[in-house]
Amino acid sequence: MKNNLTNEQIAQYQSDGFLVIEDFLSETELAFWRDALDEAVKKRGGNKLPNRKEVYGKGDDADKAYYDNVFSQLINLWQDNEKMREIMLDARLGEMAAKLAGAEGIRIWHDQALIKQPWANPTSWHLDTPYWSFSDRRALSIWVALDDATYHNGCLFFIPGSYHKTTFENPGIGKNMGAIFTVYPEFKNAPSVPAVMKAGSCSFHNGLTIHGALPNMTAGYRRAMTCAYMPDGNTYNGIQNILSDEQIKNLKVGDLLNDDTINPLIYRR
Repeated sequence: MKNNLTNEQIAQYQSDGFLVIEDFLSETELAFWRDALDEAVKKRGGNKLPNRKEVYGKGDDADKAYYDNVFSQLINLWQDNEKMREIMLDARLGEMAAKLAGAEGIRIWHDQALIKQPWANPTSWHLDTPYWSFSDRRALSIWVALDDATYHNGCLFFIPGSYHKTTFENPGIGKNMGAIFTVYPEFKNAPSVPAVMKAGSCSFHNGLTIHGALPNMTAGYRRAMTCAYMPDGNTYNGIQNILSDEQIKNLKVGDLLNDDTINPLIYRR
């Protein structure tokens, strides 16, 4: 694993709000990640989360059919697959996230397999952090390509530097590719940067960086394994997102999100 970040890479991330790392995983590591994903998907039997099929806050009913064909989404695989737990709780990933974010400690918010099926819809421009149950401008994600991510099968695109100006307003992922520009019109004519990646490469991006993905124009799959990271010390903002009804009953706005059984601390400086 190429987990040693240079000062130049950190500076690039902090300027652009994203960073691509080529050949992040070795061939052996890539094979292990793929095997873990295959096991975890089979065990889930179609459930997005260990205990439920749907994710709160993902679009509205009118967009549901479209959204369901953007990608297959499986969340918190670390909670019910030992191989995925080994991968996601790796302190090296937490250290990288902490260095990029400028955080003292990093917790997992949730992992997420994002699998673009053959002929899948594009992923419209969006932000990540506004979906989550905490509000932190430093929050970020890793996105690891388990298949080559190309122009043809749905690679990511980013709008460099956008996270410096975006807020927690977000129109969500729907049918309109450019809906986000009704909220952030200053970026409507901004250049975008593609993140074409070979399998085993990765990107990190800030949760307030505007990003999206192309459709899958092939008969193959585009598999990616991702993880959203929460800087330690964050508090509940009232949004349910991945939290269960039972967890919500025991939380009030302002409570620390520090339960290691839900959001494990994987790194502290």
